[in-house]
Amino acid sequence: MKYVAIKPNQAQDTTMAYTSDLGAGTCLYVENQGTQTVITLSSSSAGQQQSQRSGFETGTWIMTPILLRTAIGLILQLESHQGKTFVLIQGHQVQVLTTAPIMTGADILPLHQTESTPAAPMQPIQPIQPMQPMQPMQPMKMGNMEMQMNPMQMRMGDMEMRMSSASSDPGTKRFCPQCGQAVAGGDRFCSHCGHRLEK
Repeated sequence: MKYVAIKPNQAQDTTMAYTSDLGAGTCLYVENQGTQTVITLSSSSAGQQQSQRSGFETGTWIMTPILLRTAIGLILQLESHQGKTFVLIQGHQVQVLTTAPIMTGADILPLHQTESTPAAPMQPIQPIQPMQPMQPMQPMKMGNMEMQMNPMQMRMGDMEMRMSSASSDPGTKRFCPQCGQAVAGGDRFCSHCGHRLEK
């Protein structure tokens, strides 16, 4: 791979950007924006895309960047009028090193010039699923207690309680509010005391 000096007017007039495929669905984008260097790591897997961006002051590049694979991770070497900057990339962690790393036996990885760092892709909005109708409540049992909702009934030992709706079967037994005697659901008067019954 050939590394060339960047002409001064080229460095000032255009944004320099390079990309490298790191494998396993991960791409590295490195871009010189004025005196700032922006590094973007983009990864995609199983329909998901993630992008992480880091930026720091390096000065305007005077040489094309160099990407090396070392024992401690990937090293990105940047050179500007301010000197050399070394950036360590481990997984999705990006940090500027304060001292030059040992790069004996390092492999140089290809960097390809590109237009600019791509924007993080927008995820498509998933349509809202219609709500499913609620399932009828199943009878519940706990020890000797049993309860069901429609019609509402509750049993506990030998005790039983039922609640029925107003539109009950006309044959359902009711009680006279005057004398307490049982009356049929369709009766209009109490057969015991003659009290007028409400519908």
